[in-house]
Amino acid sequence: MARHWGHRVSMSTTARILDDAGLLLKADYQRERRQLAQQRKAAFAKTPTGPNMVWQFDFSEYETAAGGTWRVAGIADYWSKYEFGWHWSPTANQHDAIAAVQLALTEAAHLLPEGLDLLEYLTDPDTGEVVPITLVTDNGGPFRSARFAAFIEATAELDHVRTRVRTPGQNGVRERAFQSLKYERLYREQIDDMHDLLAHGEDFRAEFNTVRPHEALSRNRPREVHLRLADPSSPNFPEPENLPRT
Repeated sequence: MARHWGHRVSMSTTARILDDAGLLLKADYQRERRQLAQQRKAAFAKTPTGPNMVWQFDFSEYETAAGGTWRVAGIADYWSKYEFGWHWSPTANQHDAIAAVQLALTEAAHLLPEGLDLLEYLTDPDTGEVVPITLVTDNGGPFRSARFAAFIEATAELDHVRTRVRTPGQNGVRERAFQSLKYERLYREQIDDMHDLLAHGEDFRAEFNTVRPHEALSRNRPREVHLRLADPSSPNFPEPENLPRT
C-alpha cells in the first residue's frame, strides 16, 4: 500500500490515477517509437527529385490588432518550396487539418498538365504502383487523431509520417515559410481583423511563389520549379509576367 494525500491507496489505484492523468507510458510505447522511426527513415532515405514527393504540414497562429487569434494550416512542397493554399480558422483541430490537406490536393491537381489527375501522376507507368506523397507533420493532436488517420488511410495519394518529438528542424521548410510570413509581412503591417489577415496572407503567398527568388532554389521562384520551368540546381530567372498561367 502507498499513501496519496494522506490516504492509503493500492498500487493498482496509483497506476489508474497516473494513467488517467496521461503520465504512464503504454505497453507498446517503445514499439510505436520504433515504427515511427522506421517510417521517418524510409521517407527521407532518398532525396526528393521532383515536386509532389514530400510535403511538409503544420499550423501557426497570429493575433490581430482587434484581439482575435487565428490559426493557419499550410502545406509546402519540400522540393520546390511551393506554398499550397492556406486554410485559416479560429481553431487548429483535426477538421482544420483535413481541410488544409484537401486544399493542397486540389491545388496540386490543378497545377498538373491538363487531363492528368494527381493519382495518375503518382502512378509508376512501368509497375502501375501508386507512389504516394509523403506528408510530414509534427506530433500535434490534430495529426494524431483517429479521424485524421482515417482520412489519410482513405486517400491513396498520401502517406503520413510524423517527426521526432521536439525536432522542428525535421519540418524546416514549413517552419521557415511561416516565419517569413510573420516577420516579412504580418509583423510589419497593421492587421486589424480576419479580412486583413486573409488579404495579407494571400498576397504574401502569391509573392513567395511567383515573385521573390528563393535562395535555396538557386534564385528561382517556387512556382517555376514546381512546374519544372526551372532547374533548382542552376540559375534561371524568368520574369513573373512570362510564367505560364494554369
